[in-house]
This record gives sequence, C-alpha cells and structure tokens, in this order.
Amino acid sequence: MTKKNITTFAKWQVKQGHLETVLSLLNEAVAKSTHEDGNLKYEVYQGNDNSNTLILFEKYKDQDALDFHRASAHFQEVIVAQIVPLLESREVILMSPLDL
Repeated sequence: MTKKNITTFAKWQVKQGHLETVLSLLNEAVAKSTHEDGNLKYEVYQGNDNSNTLILFEKYKDQDALDFHRASAHFQEVIVAQIVPLLESREVILMSPLDL
C-alpha cells in the first residue's frame, strides 16, 4: 500500500479582539512548521467578509509527517496552548487524494 499525502483544512473563528495576537503566534508556528521534513505546504487564508475567520491549508507527505507535526513542541506550545484558547471555534478536516 502506498503512503498518501494528507491535506489538512482547518477553519478557525478567532474571538473578537484577539486577531492580532493569533496572527502573531501563527506567524511563529508557520515559520517552524514549513521547515519540517514532511511538510509540503502551509498556507493561511483570511476571510474577506469576516477577518476573524482563518483557513489553514496544510499538506504533509504522509501520516507519519502529520503525526510528527502534531507532536512537535511548536504545535503543542503555540497552537494548542496559546492559540486554541483564543478561538471561538476550530474545525479540522483531514483528506487524502483519491486514486481515480
């Protein structure tokens, strides 16, 4: 069985008044995440109608690379410990390409 790339789509709704803090912390996390061996892409999008809505588009080589990312110190210390408490909601969808 071939290992497939895994794409993560994360939708964050930032609490009112916390956007600048989240963006500053996210900048640090993105810088470290993009240097991980298994990271293929990491892009952040901001809502046109609601600037407190962020979409993170991340692509990893395989499940091992995603697991490494989620266990990393910068993910645990910055994303989980500091950013998540500043979010109203957080939805994460993991997807892999279909072989059609």
